[in-house]
Amino acid sequence: MSEQTTQAVAKTPAQTKLSTTGKPTTIDLLKGDAFKERIMNALPKHLAPDRMIAVALTCINKTPKLAQCDQGSFFQAMLSLSQLGLEPDGRRAHLIPYGDQVQLIIDYKGLVELAMRSGQVSNIHADVVCENDVFEYDMGDIKVHKIDFKKERGEMYAAYSICTFKDGTRKCEVMSKSEIDKIRARSRAGKAGPWVSDFNEMAKKTAFRRLSKWLPLSPELRDAFDKDDDVPRDITNGVRSSSPLANIELPEATELDAERGDAAKEHPANEPGVEAENPSLPY
Repeated sequence: MSEQTTQAVAKTPAQTKLSTTGKPTTIDLLKGDAFKERIMNALPKHLAPDRMIAVALTCINKTPKLAQCDQGSFFQAMLSLSQLGLEPDGRRAHLIPYGDQVQLIIDYKGLVELAMRSGQVSNIHADVVCENDVFEYDMGDIKVHKIDFKKERGEMYAAYSICTFKDGTRKCEVMSKSEIDKIRARSRAGKAGPWVSDFNEMAKKTAFRRLSKWLPLSPELRDAFDKDDDVPRDITNGVRSSSPLANIELPEATELDAERGDAAKEHPANEPGVEAENPSLPY
C-alpha cells in the first residue's frame, strides 16, 4: 500500500468527503495560522492556542458531523469560547451539530468556573433531588439534603443551586423537574447532546441560571449567558460566509453592549415568561 493510500485510509469520513470539494475544510482552517492568530488575541493567559485547537480537533474526531456544518457557525462558536476562556471539552462546554449549524452549549461546570472568577463568590453547589433523598426547602432556603448512598436514590424530581458569598450570605434556587422539562422543550438542543447524555448536569445548570439573576455577574459570565446556544435563538445569524475566517471578527465591548440593549428592547420586563429582575436571561 502506497503512502498516499495509507493517508487516505487514515482520514475520517468527514475529512475525506470535504477534501474532494477543493475548498479548505474545517480541519484545514483549524490548523491554519489565520485562526490561530485570531484566538491568540482572545484567549486568557491560562489557555494556549495550540491547546484550544487540539481540543477542537478532538471534538471533530468524536463528532465528525461538526466538520460538515456551516464553517461560519463553527468558528463563531470557537471564537466565543476563546473569549470566555473555556474549552469545548465536553465538561465545560459542548459543540453540538444542529442541522447544518454548530450550537454552543456551555455546561454547568463552565458557568461555575466563570462565576468563581468574579472574586465575590466563595462557593457554588448544585445537585439533583431524588425520591429517596431527605430534602427540606423552607422560606427560600434549603434546610436539609441528605443522600443515603447505600440504596438507590430513585427518580429525580428537582434540582437546586446554592451560592455562598465571601461575606457569608447565601442564595439558593430550587426548580421542579417539570419546570426543567419546560426549559428543555424550549431549547433547540433539547433532543441531542448533553440534554440526552447528561440530563442531571443540565438540570443543575438550569437551576444555576435561574440563581444567576441574583449574582453580581462578571462581564465574562454575562457574555457566557449571551453566547450559550441552549436557548431558542441563533447566534450565528449574519456571520455565515464561504470564507469564515475572513469575515468573523471579535466583537468589541461596545458592540456587546449594543446587542444587549437590542435584546432588552425586544424582550421587555413585562413580557409574559420573562423575569423582571434580568430580562436578558431566558430563565
